Amino acid sequence: MKLSAVETAAMIVLMVEGDEVLNSDLAKQHGIKLTPKHRANLNELKLVETRPHGRTMIHVLTDRGWARLADEFREGVAASPGATGGALRSLASGVARFMERTDHRLGDLFEPEPPVEAAERPEPTEALGGVESRVRGAYTELAREPGGWVSLTDLRRRLSELPRDVMDDALRSLNRQPDVVMVPEDNQKALRAEDREAALVISDQHKHYLAIGVR
Repeated sequence: MKLSAVETAAMIVLMVEGDEVLNSDLAKQHGIKLTPKHRANLNELKLVETRPHGRTMIHVLTDRGWARLADEFREGVAASPGATGGALRSLASGVARFMERTDHRLGDLFEPEPPVEAAERPEPTEALGGVESRVRGAYTELAREPGGWVSLTDLRRRLSELPRDVMDDALRSLNRQPDVVMVPEDNQKALRAEDREAALVISDQHKHYLAIGVR
């Protein structure tokens, strides 16, 4: 189903923010009036999740929404007529060419920093760095050779004492480092239930394998 210019604009804002956005902020800060009809369409297509938040609502882009935006960028986004709409279409086309040329995804460009809950997590770099070191150590023990693939299933099993969210934060941080690569399983039918559970979702894709020492 074709999206309207308003629906596409709302999804782009949610993509750039990379987090939940209040319906009132869409209107006040971004000039996007998401009507009940627009909202219902995005929800029914499972592109955006919406929930009540006080007197307003709050929206967040789903994995399907990320994937749909990537398609829209490649095929030509719906935008209002005029200079602003023309500039948006041109920008989207340029982003699509960049993704194709570099094999990057939208999430690589707009993924937010992982949240840190001050009351529960130690001060930043040190704590996260310590977990990253443990992940690297476990990887070295499991990999048959430097740069070899290790499943996240085996990695999580080796570091089972780590809370899921703490390890996820460390894996996302490692994924941004130059010697680390994470990929999905090519043969989805080969995945076991535990492999699906162990996967790390980055933007619109489930990652199942990790390699460190890649240059």
